Amino acid sequence: MHDLAIIVPARLASGRFPQKLLYEIKGKPLILWTAERLKEVAQDLPLYFAVDSESLDEPLSAAGFSTIMTEPDLPSGTDRIAAANREIEARAVINVQADEPLVKKSQIEKLRQLITQEAVLMATLATPFISQESFEDTSHVKVVVGKGNRAIYFSRAPIPYNRDAGGRFSTGDCFHHLGIYAYKADFLSQFTRWPRSRLEQIEKLEQLRVLEEGYSIHVGITDEPTISIDTVDDVPAFVAAIS
Repeated sequence: MHDLAIIVPARLASGRFPQKLLYEIKGKPLILWTAERLKEVAQDLPLYFAVDSESLDEPLSAAGFSTIMTEPDLPSGTDRIAAANREIEARAVINVQADEPLVKKSQIEKLRQLITQEAVLMATLATPFISQESFEDTSHVKVVVGKGNRAIYFSRAPIPYNRDAGGRFSTGDCFHHLGIYAYKADFLSQFTRWPRSRLEQIEKLEQLRVLEEGYSIHVGITDEPTISIDTVDDVPAFVAAIS
């Protein structure tokens, strides 16, 4: 049993970018870029991939990474991680998305620090917006943060609406949510027993299930954004970053 492990939920289907985790970038599938990055920046943490198909298992296993097969019809990445952790039995889990190939060591460490606090059941990271275009992009999830760095709401819409500024974003009012999380294992198991919530289904954001159940998500603020690959249009920025 591990005190803390990283589990990466990996699903082959993707509505906006079909089979994106197998998309080859410089001759290597995206999921291997993420795997190798995590191996580099979190050498002391056990690393597992919760996959939903043999197609994802094969390149990871061939490269020496540990995989756990999970049901393909699980409703969210968090549910997939919970299923994998029933086998791993880590006391706490860090969730890094499979399409985050530039996650940083400092971000892993910030999540580690948050989730080891007794009062924190679930944590995530966010970074300030730097452009109006990014703020209005519906593929960039926004989080509004309240007292104690607790999340008030997550949305794909540009929130909050600054009426005095005509809808322009203002630094500190809202943050760009980064899709990495940490959970206590007991809380992660509890999450899977709740039905999918109304707002979760509307926004397609499973973290809203936690807020609707009345629990807090602690938000760590980082000045180091990542480059996630949501669509094929995001690939050139990643290639430029590694070139």
